[in-house]
Amino acid sequence: MEFLDVVYGRRMCRSFDASPLDRALVDGLLLAAQRAPAAGNTQGWQFLVLDDTAAVDRYWNATLPDSRRARFPWPGLLRAPVLIVPCADASAYVRRYGEADKAQRVAASDSEKVALAASAEAWTVPYWMVDTAMATMTLLLGAVDAGLGACFFGQFEHEPAVRAAFGVPDRFQPIGTVALGRPDHAGRASRSARQRPRPPLEEIAHRGRWGTADR
Repeated sequence: MEFLDVVYGRRMCRSFDASPLDRALVDGLLLAAQRAPAAGNTQGWQFLVLDDTAAVDRYWNATLPDSRRARFPWPGLLRAPVLIVPCADASAYVRRYGEADKAQRVAASDSEKVALAASAEAWTVPYWMVDTAMATMTLLLGAVDAGLGACFFGQFEHEPAVRAAFGVPDRFQPIGTVALGRPDHAGRASRSARQRPRPPLEEIAHRGRWGTADR
């Protein structure tokens, strides 16, 4: 597909065909996600890949108990054959910025170099989250290019249950879950999100400086 066709064609798919995906296809999408930009080329992300029925069922049992499942508005989402949980590792960035090449950065002050290599709390922007999100977006766009459907959704209060069910180490922060599979076009569409228009470019692009009316 042409790049802009991929970008404009991306939608959150909430209804899937249950047919399995070839592992090589999924691995190819993950390899593409690995090409996302990362501060210091740290690549401080890892992916929990649930690509068999037992693992997918365990995820939904942990996050959507039977008492709530009957009221769940997107039953087709539960048919996705693959779930991927992108996880960010803050400690990888602290270690990376303590390495020799980063300690020699000319643009950074000595105090900044020491601070970034000492603690994640010193980072004013958590680039491990930014980078993992960019890897996730690459995964979503790759799915469109492959003719698949994908949906990113948050775990919110279910994060501890996901950690426990799959042994996610404490140092990794799950940023959400990506459902992946072939779209079931007969499934229910998300109307509320599509009714929400995108703002015009002049409202979101501030050229030269931020307009005083928007402060």
